[in-house]
Amino acid sequence: QVQLAESGGGLVQAGGSLRLSCAASGIIFHIGAMGWYRQAPEKQRELVATISSSGRTNYADSVKGRFTISRDNPKRTVYLQMNSLKAEDTAVYYCNAAIGPTDMHMSEYWGQGAQVTVSS
Repeated sequence: QVQLAESGGGLVQAGGSLRLSCAASGIIFHIGAMGWYRQAPEKQRELVATISSSGRTNYADSVKGRFTISRDNPKRTVYLQMNSLKAEDTAVYYCNAAIGPTDMHMSEYWGQGAQVTVSS
């Protein structure tokens, strides 16, 4: 079975940095787009960043210039480097990946979530 395992969450002071990792395991034919989402208490889940299979990236306006998404295809891993963290970045971060035999036969998978807490 396919699983996405997240790591790297924790508590950090405002202005600090944190790096999240999400590794896919199991029977995998192909990994398409991957991304990071977050959900703060009492708020809806929102897009943070995405990266296509070819490396094209997209970011939410709130994190542009501070966060960087990247991927290592041989390792089946997507990363989120978070710099200049703010208290408003506090949330549970979830990774997402489209996995399947082809781009036309993909299924979505989600990580278990990683808590990121930024203190002032």
